[in-house]
Amino acid sequence: MNCNNRTFLTCVVGIIFQLLPAQSPIEDHYFFTSDKVKLHYLESNNDNDLTLLFIPGFLCPAMIWEYQLHYFQNKYHVVALDPRSQGQSDKPSDGHYLFRRSLDIHELIKHLDPKKVVVIGWSLGALETLTLVKENDLDRIKAIVLVDMYIGLDEPARVQHPSEPFWSAWMRGIQQDRINWTNNWIRRFYQNEKPESYFETLTENLMQTPTNSAVTLLSNLMHLEERDLRPVVDQFNRPIQYILSSQSWAIDLADEARQRWPKMQIDIVNNTGHAVFADRPQAFNEVLELFLESLN
Repeated sequence: MNCNNRTFLTCVVGIIFQLLPAQSPIEDHYFFTSDKVKLHYLESNNDNDLTLLFIPGFLCPAMIWEYQLHYFQNKYHVVALDPRSQGQSDKPSDGHYLFRRSLDIHELIKHLDPKKVVVIGWSLGALETLTLVKENDLDRIKAIVLVDMYIGLDEPARVQHPSEPFWSAWMRGIQQDRINWTNNWIRRFYQNEKPESYFETLTENLMQTPTNSAVTLLSNLMHLEERDLRPVVDQFNRPIQYILSSQSWAIDLADEARQRWPKMQIDIVNNTGHAVFADRPQAFNEVLELFLESLN
Protein backbone atom coordinates (compact mmCIF):
# COMPACT_ATOMS: atom_id res chain seq x y z
CA MET A 1 0.00 0.00 0.00
CA ASN A 2 1.30 3.44 -0.98
CA CYS A 3 0.98 5.70 2.04
CA ASN A 4 1.83 8.88 0.16
CA ASN A 5 -0.83 11.58 0.54
CA ARG A 6 -2.55 9.64 3.30
CA THR A 7 -2.67 10.36 6.97
CA PHE A 8 -0.63 7.95 9.03
CA LEU A 9 -3.74 6.62 10.81
CA THR A 10 -5.64 6.04 7.57
CA CYS A 11 -2.66 4.19 6.14
CA VAL A 12 -2.29 1.93 9.19
CA VAL A 13 -6.02 1.12 9.27
CA GLY A 14 -5.90 0.22 5.58
CA ILE A 15 -2.97 -2.12 6.12
CA ILE A 16 -4.75 -3.81 9.05
CA PHE A 17 -7.86 -4.47 6.97
CA GLN A 18 -5.78 -5.96 4.21
CA LEU A 19 -4.25 -8.38 6.71
CA LEU A 20 -7.58 -9.45 8.21
CA PRO A 21 -9.09 -12.64 6.79
CA ALA A 22 -11.88 -12.00 4.30
CA GLN A 23 -15.33 -12.73 5.68
CA SER A 24 -18.03 -14.47 3.68
CA PRO A 25 -21.32 -12.59 3.66
CA ILE A 26 -24.09 -13.75 5.97
CA GLU A 27 -26.77 -14.82 3.50
CA ASP A 28 -30.51 -15.47 3.66
CA HIS A 29 -31.70 -18.96 2.75
CA TYR A 30 -34.93 -20.94 2.99
CA PHE A 31 -36.04 -24.56 3.07
CA PHE A 32 -39.37 -26.39 3.37
CA THR A 33 -40.21 -28.64 6.29
CA SER A 34 -42.04 -31.95 5.92
CA ASP A 35 -45.33 -30.16 6.72
CA LYS A 36 -44.59 -27.64 3.95
CA VAL A 37 -43.66 -24.65 6.11
CA LYS A 38 -41.04 -22.35 4.59
CA LEU A 39 -38.36 -21.58 7.19
CA HIS A 40 -35.68 -18.91 6.92
CA TYR A 41 -32.11 -19.23 8.11
CA LEU A 42 -28.93 -17.15 8.02
CA GLU A 43 -25.76 -18.80 6.79
CA SER A 44 -22.11 -18.03 6.15
CA ASN A 45 -21.03 -20.73 3.76
CA ASN A 46 -17.62 -21.62 5.14
CA ASP A 47 -16.51 -25.07 3.95
CA ASN A 48 -15.44 -26.17 7.43
CA ASP A 49 -16.48 -29.71 8.34
CA LEU A 50 -18.08 -28.48 11.57
CA THR A 51 -21.36 -26.56 11.45
CA LEU A 52 -22.54 -24.35 14.32
CA LEU A 53 -26.35 -24.20 14.32
CA PHE A 54 -27.80 -21.44 16.53
CA ILE A 55 -31.42 -21.67 17.76
CA PRO A 56 -33.00 -18.53 19.31
CA GLY A 57 -35.57 -18.32 22.09
CA PHE A 58 -39.24 -17.41 22.32
CA LEU A 59 -40.28 -14.85 19.65
CA CYS A 60 -36.66 -14.06 18.80
CA PRO A 61 -35.22 -14.02 15.27
CA ALA A 62 -32.06 -15.62 13.92
CA MET A 63 -30.40 -12.19 13.77
CA ILE A 64 -30.18 -12.04 17.56
CA TRP A 65 -27.12 -14.34 17.10
CA GLU A 66 -25.39 -11.79 14.85
CA TYR A 67 -22.37 -11.39 17.16
CA GLN A 68 -21.73 -15.13 17.06
CA LEU A 69 -22.30 -15.48 13.31
CA HIS A 70 -19.71 -12.82 12.54
CA TYR A 71 -17.25 -13.99 15.19
CA PHE A 72 -17.20 -17.65 14.19
CA GLN A 73 -17.83 -17.46 10.45
CA ASN A 74 -14.17 -17.62 9.38
CA LYS A 75 -13.51 -20.73 11.43
CA TYR A 76 -16.77 -22.67 11.15
CA HIS A 77 -19.79 -23.07 8.91
CA VAL A 78 -22.35 -20.99 10.86
CA VAL A 79 -26.14 -21.09 10.59
CA ALA A 80 -28.93 -19.46 12.62
CA LEU A 81 -32.57 -20.48 12.28
CA ASP A 82 -35.72 -18.40 12.35
CA PRO A 83 -38.05 -20.96 13.99
CA ARG A 84 -41.54 -21.31 12.62
CA SER A 85 -43.64 -18.18 13.19
CA GLN A 86 -40.52 -16.18 14.09
CA GLY A 87 -38.46 -13.72 12.08
CA GLN A 88 -38.71 -14.21 8.33
CA SER A 89 -40.07 -17.77 8.50
CA ASP A 90 -43.64 -18.68 7.55
CA LYS A 91 -46.36 -18.08 10.12
CA PRO A 92 -48.44 -21.29 10.19
CA SER A 93 -51.31 -21.68 12.63
CA ASP A 94 -50.02 -25.00 13.95
CA GLY A 95 -46.81 -26.75 14.98
CA HIS A 96 -46.10 -24.58 18.02
CA TYR A 97 -44.92 -27.32 20.35
CA LEU A 98 -41.52 -28.76 21.22
CA PHE A 99 -41.63 -31.93 19.14
CA ARG A 100 -42.62 -30.21 15.90
CA ARG A 101 -40.17 -27.35 16.40
CA SER A 102 -37.38 -29.81 17.19
CA LEU A 103 -38.31 -31.72 14.05
CA ASP A 104 -37.88 -28.48 12.11
CA ILE A 105 -34.29 -28.34 13.43
CA HIS A 106 -33.73 -31.97 12.48
CA GLU A 107 -35.00 -31.31 8.96
CA LEU A 108 -32.80 -28.23 8.63
CA ILE A 109 -29.78 -30.36 9.55
CA LYS A 110 -30.76 -32.87 6.87
CA HIS A 111 -31.18 -30.01 4.40
CA LEU A 112 -27.76 -28.55 5.22
CA ASP A 113 -26.15 -32.00 5.07
CA PRO A 114 -23.16 -31.15 7.31
CA LYS A 115 -20.52 -33.68 8.30
CA LYS A 116 -20.89 -32.73 11.96
CA VAL A 117 -22.96 -30.12 13.77
CA VAL A 118 -22.95 -28.46 17.18
CA VAL A 119 -26.45 -27.26 18.08
CA ILE A 120 -26.52 -24.17 20.30
CA GLY A 121 -29.94 -23.41 21.79
CA TRP A 122 -30.89 -20.47 23.97
CA SER A 123 -33.87 -20.38 26.35
CA LEU A 124 -36.77 -22.09 24.54
CA GLY A 125 -34.20 -23.09 21.93
CA ALA A 126 -32.38 -25.08 24.63
CA LEU A 127 -35.53 -27.12 25.32
CA GLU A 128 -35.95 -27.64 21.58
CA THR A 129 -32.33 -28.79 21.34
CA LEU A 130 -32.86 -31.35 24.10
CA THR A 131 -36.06 -32.54 22.44
CA LEU A 132 -34.11 -32.83 19.18
CA VAL A 133 -31.55 -35.21 20.67
CA LYS A 134 -34.29 -37.14 22.47
CA GLU A 135 -36.46 -37.73 19.42
CA ASN A 136 -34.16 -37.79 16.40
CA ASP A 137 -31.11 -39.44 14.85
CA LEU A 138 -27.87 -38.24 16.44
CA ASP A 139 -25.43 -39.29 13.70
CA ARG A 140 -24.43 -35.74 12.71
CA ILE A 141 -24.57 -34.13 16.17
CA LYS A 142 -21.10 -33.74 17.65
CA ALA A 143 -22.12 -31.77 20.76
CA ILE A 144 -24.81 -29.46 22.11
CA VAL A 145 -24.66 -26.14 23.94
CA LEU A 146 -27.54 -25.13 26.23
CA VAL A 147 -27.81 -21.44 27.04
CA ASP A 148 -29.56 -19.97 30.10
CA MET A 149 -32.53 -22.32 30.50
CA TYR A 150 -33.64 -24.98 32.94
CA ILE A 151 -33.03 -28.59 31.87
CA GLY A 152 -35.62 -30.24 34.07
CA LEU A 153 -38.23 -29.45 36.68
CA ASP A 154 -39.38 -31.55 39.62
CA GLU A 155 -43.01 -30.42 39.34
CA PRO A 156 -45.13 -32.95 37.37
CA ALA A 157 -47.57 -31.83 34.70
CA ARG A 158 -50.56 -31.90 37.07
CA VAL A 159 -48.90 -29.22 39.24
CA GLN A 160 -48.64 -25.56 38.28
CA HIS A 161 -45.54 -24.83 36.21
CA PRO A 162 -43.06 -22.79 38.31
CA SER A 163 -42.87 -20.18 35.52
CA GLU A 164 -46.64 -19.92 35.08
CA PRO A 165 -47.02 -16.63 37.00
CA PHE A 166 -44.45 -15.01 34.71
CA TRP A 167 -45.64 -16.64 31.50
CA SER A 168 -49.28 -15.85 32.25
CA ALA A 169 -48.29 -12.20 32.63
CA TRP A 170 -46.47 -12.46 29.30
CA MET A 171 -49.63 -13.85 27.69
CA ARG A 172 -51.67 -10.93 28.97
CA GLY A 173 -49.09 -8.41 27.82
CA ILE A 174 -48.79 -9.97 24.37
CA GLN A 175 -52.55 -9.81 23.87
CA GLN A 176 -53.39 -6.49 25.53
CA ASP A 177 -50.50 -4.17 24.63
CA ARG A 178 -48.23 -6.02 22.23
CA ILE A 179 -45.88 -3.24 21.13
CA ASN A 180 -45.18 -1.70 24.54
CA TRP A 181 -44.98 -5.09 26.22
CA THR A 182 -42.49 -6.39 23.64
CA ASN A 183 -40.33 -3.28 23.82
CA ASN A 184 -40.08 -3.50 27.62
CA TRP A 185 -39.84 -7.28 27.79
CA ILE A 186 -36.75 -7.70 25.62
CA ARG A 187 -34.83 -4.95 27.41
CA ARG A 188 -35.04 -6.92 30.66
CA PHE A 189 -32.78 -9.55 29.10
CA TYR A 190 -29.79 -7.17 29.08
CA GLN A 191 -27.67 -5.69 31.86
CA ASN A 192 -25.30 -3.81 29.55
CA GLU A 193 -26.13 -0.84 27.37
CA LYS A 194 -27.07 -1.19 23.73
CA PRO A 195 -27.87 1.52 21.16
CA GLU A 196 -31.54 2.42 20.95
CA SER A 197 -31.47 1.34 17.31
CA TYR A 198 -30.53 -2.18 18.42
CA PHE A 199 -33.70 -2.54 20.51
CA GLU A 200 -35.86 -0.89 17.86
CA THR A 201 -34.71 -3.41 15.25
CA LEU A 202 -35.04 -6.32 17.66
CA THR A 203 -38.54 -5.26 18.74
CA GLU A 204 -39.61 -4.98 15.11
CA ASN A 205 -38.45 -8.56 14.56
CA LEU A 206 -40.13 -9.83 17.74
CA MET A 207 -43.41 -8.41 16.49
CA GLN A 208 -43.34 -10.77 13.49
CA THR A 209 -44.72 -13.68 15.52
CA PRO A 210 -48.55 -13.72 15.38
CA THR A 211 -50.10 -13.09 18.77
CA ASN A 212 -52.14 -16.31 18.75
CA SER A 213 -49.05 -18.38 17.93
CA ALA A 214 -47.08 -16.80 20.77
CA VAL A 215 -49.87 -17.47 23.26
CA THR A 216 -50.29 -21.06 22.05
CA LEU A 217 -46.59 -21.74 22.45
CA LEU A 218 -46.56 -20.42 26.02
CA SER A 219 -49.74 -22.29 26.92
CA ASN A 220 -48.27 -25.54 25.60
CA LEU A 221 -45.12 -25.00 27.67
CA MET A 222 -47.17 -24.46 30.82
CA HIS A 223 -49.71 -27.25 30.42
CA LEU A 224 -48.74 -29.87 27.82
CA GLU A 225 -44.99 -30.17 27.32
CA GLU A 226 -42.68 -32.59 29.07
CA ARG A 227 -41.04 -30.75 31.95
CA ASP A 228 -38.12 -32.96 32.86
CA LEU A 229 -35.48 -33.37 30.17
CA ARG A 230 -32.73 -34.32 32.62
CA PRO A 231 -32.94 -37.99 31.57
CA VAL A 232 -32.08 -36.86 28.03
CA VAL A 233 -28.84 -35.34 29.33
CA ASP A 234 -28.19 -38.46 31.42
CA GLN A 235 -28.27 -40.61 28.28
CA PHE A 236 -26.57 -38.21 25.87
CA ASN A 237 -23.07 -39.61 25.33
CA ARG A 238 -21.50 -36.57 23.66
CA PRO A 239 -20.10 -33.31 25.02
CA ILE A 240 -22.49 -30.74 26.48
CA GLN A 241 -21.72 -27.17 27.44
CA TYR A 242 -24.09 -25.27 29.72
CA ILE A 243 -23.62 -21.49 29.52
CA LEU A 244 -25.55 -19.37 32.00
CA SER A 245 -26.07 -15.73 32.85
CA SER A 246 -25.16 -14.28 36.23
CA GLN A 247 -28.75 -13.96 37.42
CA SER A 248 -29.43 -15.69 40.73
CA TRP A 249 -31.80 -18.28 39.27
CA ALA A 250 -29.24 -19.15 36.59
CA ILE A 251 -26.49 -19.58 39.18
CA ASP A 252 -28.81 -21.97 41.04
CA LEU A 253 -29.25 -23.94 37.80
CA ALA A 254 -25.47 -24.14 37.43
CA ASP A 255 -25.11 -25.48 40.97
CA GLU A 256 -27.78 -28.12 40.37
CA ALA A 257 -26.14 -29.17 37.11
CA ARG A 258 -22.70 -29.52 38.73
CA GLN A 259 -24.15 -31.88 41.32
CA ARG A 260 -25.90 -34.10 38.78
CA TRP A 261 -23.35 -33.93 35.94
CA PRO A 262 -19.91 -33.23 37.44
CA LYS A 263 -18.17 -33.73 34.06
CA MET A 264 -20.37 -31.24 32.19
CA GLN A 265 -18.70 -28.04 30.96
CA ILE A 266 -20.55 -25.29 32.85
CA ASP A 267 -19.77 -21.59 32.39
CA ILE A 268 -21.32 -18.51 34.00
CA VAL A 269 -20.78 -15.24 32.14
CA ASN A 270 -20.60 -12.47 34.73
CA ASN A 271 -22.66 -9.29 34.58
CA THR A 272 -25.19 -10.60 32.09
CA GLY A 273 -28.92 -10.84 31.70
CA HIS A 274 -30.86 -13.66 30.08
CA ALA A 275 -29.62 -12.78 26.57
CA VAL A 276 -26.12 -13.60 27.76
CA PHE A 277 -24.65 -14.12 24.27
CA ALA A 278 -25.81 -10.67 23.10
CA ASP A 279 -25.38 -8.87 26.41
CA ARG A 280 -21.63 -9.60 26.62
CA PRO A 281 -20.91 -11.24 23.27
CA GLN A 282 -17.13 -11.25 23.53
CA ALA A 283 -17.15 -13.02 26.89
CA PHE A 284 -19.74 -15.51 25.65
CA ASN A 285 -17.83 -16.16 22.43
CA GLU A 286 -14.63 -16.85 24.34
CA VAL A 287 -16.14 -19.57 26.55
CA LEU A 288 -17.92 -21.10 23.58
CA GLU A 289 -14.72 -21.02 21.53
CA LEU A 290 -12.79 -22.88 24.23
CA PHE A 291 -15.44 -25.58 24.28
CA LEU A 292 -15.43 -25.92 20.49
CA GLU A 293 -11.65 -26.20 20.43
CA SER A 294 -11.85 -28.99 23.02
CA LEU A 295 -13.93 -31.05 20.57
CA ASN A 296 -11.02 -31.50 18.18
